[in-house]
Amino acid sequence: MKENMKAAVLRVVNEHADALEAKEVYRQVQAESREQFDSTVQALTNDGSLIVTKRGKLISPKSSGLVPAKIVSQSKGFAFARPLSGGEDVYVPAERMKGAMLGDMVMLHQVRQAAKGPEGAVERVVVKGSRTITGTVLRSRSGCELRPDSAFRFCIEIERGAAMGARDGDKVLAVLSKKQRRVLPTARVLKIYGKASSAKICADAVIDANKIPREFSPQAMEEARRLQARGILPQELQGRLDLRNAAIFTIDGADAKDLDDAVSVEKMENGWKLGVHIADVSHYVREGGPIDTDARLRGTSVYFADRVIPMLPEALSNGLCSLNAGEDKLAFSAMMELDAQGELRHYTFSKSVIRSKVRGVYSEVNQIFNHTAGEELTEKYRPVYQSLLQAQELANLLKERAAQRGTMDLESGECRFVLNEEGVCIDVLPRVQGEAEQMIEQFMIMANQAAARLARRAELPFVYRVHESPDPDRVQTLRELAGVLGLPNAKLKEGVQAADFARLLDAARDTPAELVISHQVLRTMAKARYDYRPLGHFGLCLADYCHFTSPIRRYPDTAIHRILTDYVSGQNKEQLQKKYTEFAASAASFSSEYEVRAMRAERDAEKCYMAEYMTQHVGETFEGVISGVTGRGIFVALPNGVEGFVSLDHFPECRFRFDGLTAHTDEITGMRLAIGGKLRIQVQSADVATGLIDFLPAE
Repeated sequence: MKENMKAAVLRVVNEHADALEAKEVYRQVQAESREQFDSTVQALTNDGSLIVTKRGKLISPKSSGLVPAKIVSQSKGFAFARPLSGGEDVYVPAERMKGAMLGDMVMLHQVRQAAKGPEGAVERVVVKGSRTITGTVLRSRSGCELRPDSAFRFCIEIERGAAMGARDGDKVLAVLSKKQRRVLPTARVLKIYGKASSAKICADAVIDANKIPREFSPQAMEEARRLQARGILPQELQGRLDLRNAAIFTIDGADAKDLDDAVSVEKMENGWKLGVHIADVSHYVREGGPIDTDARLRGTSVYFADRVIPMLPEALSNGLCSLNAGEDKLAFSAMMELDAQGELRHYTFSKSVIRSKVRGVYSEVNQIFNHTAGEELTEKYRPVYQSLLQAQELANLLKERAAQRGTMDLESGECRFVLNEEGVCIDVLPRVQGEAEQMIEQFMIMANQAAARLARRAELPFVYRVHESPDPDRVQTLRELAGVLGLPNAKLKEGVQAADFARLLDAARDTPAELVISHQVLRTMAKARYDYRPLGHFGLCLADYCHFTSPIRRYPDTAIHRILTDYVSGQNKEQLQKKYTEFAASAASFSSEYEVRAMRAERDAEKCYMAEYMTQHVGETFEGVISGVTGRGIFVALPNGVEGFVSLDHFPECRFRFDGLTAHTDEITGMRLAIGGKLRIQVQSADVATGLIDFLPAE
């Protein structure tokens, strides 16, 4: 496969200890154009992988002795910078920041090991981070301050006359600036959202803080409306596999509107035929068009308790592309044949036209599976009833195979928020995955595996979903925690396999430590991401994996559809590599970045909704499980997923000894506050603006 341009530039630069002339690197990497080369160098400079000297030469950070890092927290007298290559955060005194601020990409020098950890200085700011932040206005007689939502560990003075009339307790968007002689920045208010005591208002601020686009361009909206009004043209059906008479059905949540996957299952004499039929989004979202341009800026749909910010305009996501029952829809079908043991033996990918027979709902299908469905539900699913039962049988077989591979059964800890008519959170419930949800998940995994296997074997430029082996230091932390909790930990060492995690999770199941261990296993594992290389998926124990099944809400899936469309149309390997090598690498990079952005925004908003719910229960008591331990106290998780902090100050008669990261032990009574232990708590306070919840010990 043709070498990716970023990889080529880094290879040439890293082979030399000294700085190289840019023109020499350009000559060696054989870029298609100087413009392509310059944009690649700029991208590598922006992410800290490359340094451009004052004379325009190129050198790797390692050769220069500098450490690329990002400022991840900032206090009045110091900051912490996180090296991009990993390792401990580096302490940087305020006087050695060289004007750097939170979020900036910097080069560190003079990094040395001090008594309390690594310490260094900023040599220069490579890329400035955003200077706009969100926070809560605090007014007093002496002036006006901003309490940031971000990792600024201090309140920031709002410049005189720059509050835009914001009142005490308002959530605002502000821009920071720093005068040359000042050590600390000041703020100017740009936008007032409303009261920070409302989670809905805070979610508005979270969206802006993460720079998630809210509105589609007029050009994208117009193109989407035009496509929806046009519908399916007769010529678009030519050459497609006609599956309109097949027993195809969708299963989604009751409130889902963007139905992008449908399935069909048929049991054969010697195995199974599984069809996974995905909305043919790439047929409508043309590369470089207005909709594609907007989709690339989003990367993924973002889900909040009260809204969805879609990747595609609703005319497509909820209309033209949604696989609504009883309507002809263009699809991209993965037709798979499995043997009696559930082994994937053969697969083809075809452009198709389908007509879903039933709009299935998870809760309804679960009633069919557990034999509690009434006559009305049975009648609704009659067109696909036999297929459903065969699908259930196949899914159970696939789950058994996954367990044999060592795939982990993790408790996600995800929550479902119940809002009233005013959008206020009135309940938080654990999100439960039933048999129907697990069935569809197994079928999607199989289609994703087939697509990735095809790409690797055909040597296509591609966007893989990869999940690498965990960091040994994190595995050691998990090993220590498991040992303290009395769980088997002998296999938790360097070279650990997913099956070893699975055995630990099984041992913790139905014990007080179950949720804690599940969360710690999640923290131990590397973050899944996208890559143009087939690096395998540790968590699923699969050598080949990608995301093919959700192109309405994920850009990497759309990118894959685009590549596979040309492949099934007959373009050869050389044509595809020339056309898509750079595209695949770029799509993998920004899709990973925007996925992290979306997850961060969703998590921050969820904290605000949890806090809003808990404000209605201040003073009440609950039974919880100790889920984390810090030097200052403990975190306690409630059964619904809400987590709060208990300070050690609330145990005035105890003299605690900090036992690593697993427990505090009272040296007077021997009482232990240990991870996995139960504790009855009383809700002390909940701050919606920050999402922070504080508990008191109730006993």
